[in-house]
Amino acid sequence: MTRPRVVLVDDHDIVRAGAATYLETEFDIVGEAADVSEAIDVILDSEPDVVLIDVHLPSGSGAEVVKAVGKRGGSCRFLALSVSAARRDVVEMLDAGVSGYLLKSTLGEELPTLLNDMLDGERPVSPQVAGFMLDIDEGIEPSQDDGLARLTKREREVVELIARGYTYKAASEALFVSPKTIEAHMHNIFEKLGVASRHELSVRALRAGWVDDGEDEI
Repeated sequence: MTRPRVVLVDDHDIVRAGAATYLETEFDIVGEAADVSEAIDVILDSEPDVVLIDVHLPSGSGAEVVKAVGKRGGSCRFLALSVSAARRDVVEMLDAGVSGYLLKSTLGEELPTLLNDMLDGERPVSPQVAGFMLDIDEGIEPSQDDGLARLTKREREVVELIARGYTYKAASEALFVSPKTIEAHMHNIFEKLGVASRHELSVRALRAGWVDDGEDEI
């Protein structure tokens, strides 16, 4: 049985190596690239089934690669792999034609399964971006009546970190407070916004555009 062929596009060697480690038992890694022009050449030359591609590359964007390959007759599927949960980045990659969008924090043993699902027609997405990807598909703009005004400045900072996928411990370290303080803030945030879980809060925050376009890696 022929194994699916994969190209890895990321300017960080360690990310490509990590992805290859998880994939090599089920997929053939047929090429790697670190910038836009190299990626286009490698993809067209190797004719992979799927390309894992970063959103931001040193010489441009992953979206440029996706569009260029499509214009030149490439038929592979693309899976975006990024540290960014910014709506702008997700929209750009989705419009370019990617079949899924994963945050690098989800990189792990589930990656082969997600790739196989994508090859079977599924669209894998990380929970932090799933909510507003649905809105994008339906043409829904970010909500203006989002309840953000009910939160304090510190609570808004906590929401942004949680929406980016931070754990309570990571958020406490970023804000120089204790995990118990983050838990207290989250209790107040849940009460003010009427949400019941971190996932629900993340989806609401991302749909409403509360998270800025900066990039963080946990």
